[in-house]
Amino acid sequence: MSKATKRKHVEKEVQEDFSMPTGKQSIVQLLESRGNNLHEVRDPSGDQYLVSMPTKFRRSIWVKKGDYVLIEPITEGDKVKGEIVRILTKDHIQIYRSQNCWPQEFDLKQKKSETSEHDSKMANKGIIDETKKSDDNEDDDEDNDDDLFVNTNRQSCYHDTTESESDTSTDLSDSD
Repeated sequence: MSKATKRKHVEKEVQEDFSMPTGKQSIVQLLESRGNNLHEVRDPSGDQYLVSMPTKFRRSIWVKKGDYVLIEPITEGDKVKGEIVRILTKDHIQIYRSQNCWPQEFDLKQKKSETSEHDSKMANKGIIDETKKSDDNEDDDEDNDDDLFVNTNRQSCYHDTTESESDTSTDLSDSD
């Protein structure tokens, strides 16, 4: 079987397999990649540990921080506690919620993190609660450029035109 065909079958399995988790399997959230196909995860109780990515998913399925996966525990190692069985998509999560297989702890943590994230963004921008905002300040807030995107990958280049540059140009013309 060619690599392209194998990749196609793995992607099809991820998209179409909506089977419910078994008794041993558990749903966890990816925290970050540790390299060498190892990922740090958090389970619904808050425990953090490493899981491995099986070879069938490598180079065909990519996961990122915050994604949910279905794992099966392994007993061989001390550091690595499980192996990824399935990467969960939004469709999987909706079906698991409708079947009451989804851990409620993830929903609570997600709501808390969204509200705290929103509050911190508003605090960083200096935006005050609308109930406290006066009508006089509304016109000033519309002109505020704090919410514009700033590309941090580019160096800021400032050109300072001072009199020394203009003096040198006049000095050159005076010497003629």
